[in-house]
Amino acid sequence: MCHSCHSVKCQNPVQHNTKPESKLDTCCASTSLSESSCSTTETTDGDTDDPASQGCCSSKSCNSQPQEAVTSDEPKPPENSLQWRVTKMDCPSCANKLEKALKGISGVESAQVRFATEKLIVSLNQADSDTLKATIEAKAAKTGFPLLSLTESKSTETESGWLATFKKDGLLISLIAVMAFAALLSQWLPEAGSALFTLATVLGLMPIVKKAITLGRSGSPFSIETLMSIAAFGALYLGETVEAAMVLVLFLIGERLEGYASAKARAGIQALMALVPESVTRVHEDGTKEMVSVSSLQPGHAIEIAPGGRLPADATLKNDIAGFDMSALTGESIPVEKQKGDKVLAGSLAVDRLVSLEVVSKQGESAIDRILNLIEDAESRRAPVERFIDRFSRWYTPLMIVLAALVVVIPPMMFGESWDTWIYRGLALLLIACPCALVISTPAAMTSGLATAARHGALIKGGAALEALSKVEWVAFDKTGTLTEGKPVVTNVLSWESDKNVLLAQAAAVEQGSRHPLAKAVIEAANEKGLAKLSAANVLATAGKGISGDVGGVHVEVLALDKLDEKYEISAERQKAAQEIADQGKTVAIVFVDGVASGALAWRDELRTTAKATVNELNNAGVRSVMLTGDNPHAAAGLAGSLNMEFRAGLMPEGKVDAIREIALKHRVAMVGDGINDAPAMKSATIGIAMGGGTDVALETADIALSQNRIEQIPTVIALSRATMRNVRQNVALAVGLKAVFLVTSVLGYTGLWVAVLADSGATAIVTLNALRLLRFKNRVIEEKPQKDPDEK
Repeated sequence: MCHSCHSVKCQNPVQHNTKPESKLDTCCASTSLSESSCSTTETTDGDTDDPASQGCCSSKSCNSQPQEAVTSDEPKPPENSLQWRVTKMDCPSCANKLEKALKGISGVESAQVRFATEKLIVSLNQADSDTLKATIEAKAAKTGFPLLSLTESKSTETESGWLATFKKDGLLISLIAVMAFAALLSQWLPEAGSALFTLATVLGLMPIVKKAITLGRSGSPFSIETLMSIAAFGALYLGETVEAAMVLVLFLIGERLEGYASAKARAGIQALMALVPESVTRVHEDGTKEMVSVSSLQPGHAIEIAPGGRLPADATLKNDIAGFDMSALTGESIPVEKQKGDKVLAGSLAVDRLVSLEVVSKQGESAIDRILNLIEDAESRRAPVERFIDRFSRWYTPLMIVLAALVVVIPPMMFGESWDTWIYRGLALLLIACPCALVISTPAAMTSGLATAARHGALIKGGAALEALSKVEWVAFDKTGTLTEGKPVVTNVLSWESDKNVLLAQAAAVEQGSRHPLAKAVIEAANEKGLAKLSAANVLATAGKGISGDVGGVHVEVLALDKLDEKYEISAERQKAAQEIADQGKTVAIVFVDGVASGALAWRDELRTTAKATVNELNNAGVRSVMLTGDNPHAAAGLAGSLNMEFRAGLMPEGKVDAIREIALKHRVAMVGDGINDAPAMKSATIGIAMGGGTDVALETADIALSQNRIEQIPTVIALSRATMRNVRQNVALAVGLKAVFLVTSVLGYTGLWVAVLADSGATAIVTLNALRLLRFKNRVIEEKPQKDPDEK
């Protein structure tokens, strides 16, 4: 049943969000207090932070009109598309080569390679056909990147042992062996040694030339293979046989290093993919058990997980209690205890016992799948610096080829210099000018940063979001559910006529059976004190006021303070005492026993224990914080003062948007929230950050989603974004700096071809290994203030 519209079939699923884990389930479910109390704070102060208050209890009548849905601009694979897993990719430039090759096939509308997860998505402008699929697979294999189906086991992709090693590195091993023999032979037979060097170079170049031709026909004429081929044949023409062979060896070694470094950069994501087991024990309705493939699981299937096993899909727990290690998903190292009916995410590790669960996620929609999809989609949202370097590299290589040609031609023709000398220097310049290191400098850092963020429990939707986050100067926090726990607790029990415990027990009796957060808080408070459970009869909920019932021979009424009418008498002194508590930002209800005001109960959504430390870390980093709330200014000032942050009070959802826009006029601002009412403000901010326990709309709208309700992750994520951008700047400086130095030395004749190749391959390996440092990033306090653009007002 939907607890929002009280119907078996929800009449408004977009607004009510009928998923069990959603906060919207509690909206209007209460029969205990007024509808204006549907939000835990709205009764007294009009706070609209709780999404429940925006769903249906915002006025005198229960409003079930649908809210305007905030849609996500997250890219999704087109309907008419094919997907594969790509093999033998060493770097993002390989992905670009494959994309260009496939775009030239008739019937292919677009091709996108997602390097981090090694996935290829091809959009078709015609109906899917086996012929077109075979053509795409053949073209990819010819380009050097064979495709596997997504369901194909990875074990079929690679072989192990010395035979597999020789197949992969046979050319390099053979070339080194022949060169070593040729070097020995040259000591006695120089001409034979030179001929052997030439033969080794030609044979070694054959697959490289073949690939260069294929890439040229596919739209990548200025590939590193093309430049290598020109340089090696040029060296042979000049009689530099040893150097030609050395160039080839260094190139192959550089490729292997690049592949190793890129594989390490993807290690975090590959480990995430490996969290899902291939098989699981399914329990049939008749009690029989069977080991089945994970791909066969459907919602409703019952499964068993042994201690130490991982969940293959999102599921609800059927045991009374069990512990799960969720560190791989959330970064939380302490096992989490789950109760019967609680949802447990795919990839979680059963810790202490054999557990029975019921699958709730469809294939491809588990927590692991959602994380991987976000990471894949993030690759399409490249950072501005990444897009600039990509555009720069498109004209950089042709320009350097023209420059190398001028270096070869001008000195001999205009100054009578030696052709051989300047051809040699032009070839060295050509090799050094290869933009591999520059092209990989940014995506390598971004991929490492995104993977590390995912490991720390933050899903960042692309390099653009990562770059923008690094420049944030303000962080705006929603109050309810973000700075606070989102769960009201009883803070005050006033008793004017009887014992406090008696009053609390009576109130808990009439609240029994209610699902409203305030009612639950009363019952929990009574249970914590060990009070005897009393039963209530003739329980009646009065819309707009509260609830009443007969308990132990007396008539008990629990009524909202601000909904009392003339027939309920309460002395001015007692009214003042209750109002003073309400002015502190608490929700207050008066308890009447046989018509006499016998006491009062007060609730408040308490601050998170980590809220103050989080704000302090941001303040120390020069990032200012502001709380956006619907609370009255007096209550908001008290909370903001205890957190040492600024505040904007009395805000409706549109007021939050206005506050964000006001700050954004002068500063970059991040908005942190968890409810539907926070989504517009998130969109208006430079960066939107959603709490993991928030509504689906908030999570989809945000640029960053925290996998847990832990605001203490925010300083860590900001620190990581800044570390990533520092890494990008370091990589660009290394790539450009090394090339600038060796361009000059090559033109002046101080360095030769083999140094040119070493400079290119070495720079590529250095920037990739530098990016890998981000994988070791640890939680720490932010130390660096954001940099301001020079052209920013």
